[in-house]
Amino acid sequence: MTDDLFGSATAQVPLAERLRPTTLDEVVGQSKLLGPGQPLRLAVERGQLHSMILWGPPGVGKTTLARLLVQASALPFIAISAVLGGVKDIRDAVEQAKLHGRAAVFVDEVHRFNKAQQDAFLPHVESGLFVFIGATTENPSFEVNSALLSRATVHVLEPLGPPDLARLFDRGCALLGTRWTEDARDALIAYADGDARRMLNALDNVSRTAQGPVDTDHLQQALGAQLRRFDKGGDQFYDAMSALHKSVRGSDPDASLYWFARLLDGGADPRYLARRLVRMASEDIGLADPRALRLALDAAEVYERLGSPEGELALAQAVVYLAVAAKSNAAYVAYKAVRAWVAKDASRPVPLHLRNAPTQLMKGLGMGDGYRYAHDEPDGFAAGERYLPDGVPDDLRFYEPTDRGLEVKIADKLARLREANQAARRALTPKD
Repeated sequence: MTDDLFGSATAQVPLAERLRPTTLDEVVGQSKLLGPGQPLRLAVERGQLHSMILWGPPGVGKTTLARLLVQASALPFIAISAVLGGVKDIRDAVEQAKLHGRAAVFVDEVHRFNKAQQDAFLPHVESGLFVFIGATTENPSFEVNSALLSRATVHVLEPLGPPDLARLFDRGCALLGTRWTEDARDALIAYADGDARRMLNALDNVSRTAQGPVDTDHLQQALGAQLRRFDKGGDQFYDAMSALHKSVRGSDPDASLYWFARLLDGGADPRYLARRLVRMASEDIGLADPRALRLALDAAEVYERLGSPEGELALAQAVVYLAVAAKSNAAYVAYKAVRAWVAKDASRPVPLHLRNAPTQLMKGLGMGDGYRYAHDEPDGFAAGERYLPDGVPDDLRFYEPTDRGLEVKIADKLARLREANQAARRALTPKD
């Protein structure tokens, strides 16, 4: 290649590619996998490369690590992109592997292959023709077929910490010959959020426009308002959503607000967050504080009227209220229990006295006979009346209120009503 108007051909190669490690010793981070005595290090040292899934967020070196592992094993390296490839690419890989007797087949973004495409690897992994290496940003438990997953070891790669990113930053600056202030350096490392490629790309782009040492003002102008790392449908999104739900359940308003803000900052749809808040009000607060459900619904309505950013304040208010509200999952547990009980029980007929009888014929068949209208009874309660089907025990319980919030009063009332039922039924029981 020759130089062009924009500098040397080498300088046009992305910085992340120019800094790509050529040996395992040059890899930054992942010490739990590559440190002395760790699984992948031992596999390389013993020449025992095995089929594996490399699972981790973007920019942590999955592709680089796969190439280095195969390089150390001396096996032929065949790469397939699940974004662009298909069954034809798998067939081509089979033919190439047969020419060599054995090969390492690397599938980037393996979660993008469908079940049939993933199944196409199985006979060749089982026969030993392929050493399969898949890379994915999504949870293999959900995105990789169980048959393929059972034949591969899952290795989890972690986001790079600030010290690792700082090492890469220094290498990049040395290669580019640029200077940064310490504040700008720290800000870029924080912006990278564990993603080495993201940091190096930004370092490269910002350095090209710098007239002197890069400071935080120049960095802010160059980067603009860019979103955080997780995508709105991936594992990181659902992990953050899980953290919000658990923080609300754990009655920690500060942590709840933190995860709520993180989700918004990462691009989550506020309407989706509103729906989840309504779910939390029903599942984790329930009748301990029925106002929580109404407040969550009100917050969702306010957001629909105001949109962002004004409507987000109403959602934040709901987050705080749900976090500090009394907690009870008694109604949630009762609902799951009764669904399970009904699913396995017989289809019991409705007792005659509970049936509606709008016609004379139905009345003649005894429907509605003996029904006691609760409002005509003392205290509006028909003591001793049965509402469950025949054959279901009187002491069947699905809902058991907690001793928190409004459910304390609910529990007291239910205790009184149950005692009145028992007394009325004892009075009707013939004595010997």
